Amino acid sequence: MDDEAAFRALADASRRILLDRLFERDGQALEELEAALPEMTRFGVMKHLRVLEAAHLVTTRRARRRKLHFLNPVPIRLIHDRWISKYAESWMSGMADLKHALEAPMNAPMHVYEIYIRATPERIWQALTDSDLVKRYYFGSIIDSDFRAGSPIVYKQPDTGRIDIEGTVIEADPPRRLVHTFAVGWDPDVKDAPTRVAWEITPMGEACRLSVTHDGFAEENETFAQTKSGWPMILSGLKTLLETGNALQITAPEPAAVTG
Repeated sequence: MDDEAAFRALADASRRILLDRLFERDGQALEELEAALPEMTRFGVMKHLRVLEAAHLVTTRRARRRKLHFLNPVPIRLIHDRWISKYAESWMSGMADLKHALEAPMNAPMHVYEIYIRATPERIWQALTDSDLVKRYYFGSIIDSDFRAGSPIVYKQPDTGRIDIEGTVIEADPPRRLVHTFAVGWDPDVKDAPTRVAWEITPMGEACRLSVTHDGFAEENETFAQTKSGWPMILSGLKTLLETGNALQITAPEPAAVTG
């Protein structure tokens, strides 16, 4: 995934309209997106969607017989980290709020992200499970778990002991897949039921695709709102750490925008 492809995709006004429509409501089929460009043929809309998919700004999943389209904000977050933050961080941070979702009951709220990392599956798994690495991209949190199904999993601040996230490991298949529940601990006012996070590592030649699905939301509740913008920051930080050895200098958002 390179900046050039994303810049080319974003340069076209019609493609930006499609992204705006998906930002308003994620997980739409082709016939729904056609309404955003009423003067364009179905073939034209399909062509624009293929460009967005090639740039990894849109991904698709099957839901029964429908092909649904979802936003993937990670390429935009990476552009932000590399190009924008050093010029206009204070007013451009909202660009990373684009999101995308998949594989759940139709219309159920969720967050889904994909990122391509030049690293082995084993190295990515280590970065997901080793506290020394986790704290360098996960807003300073360390992780505590033996990563066995049924075991607890906790993200906490090492200095204060504050628990940011707690849950239970549902599935652990190193170095391929990790699934756990997710309950907010960073904000004592959030009392939402636990949700679910699934990390999936897929080898892709010299790189791996890391997919993250955060689902199980009963509605677009406080947990959903607070995790929306933090995931792209975490994933871009993880990619930078593994590919360069350096951690991004990311400050955790206020509680209304923090993630797990």
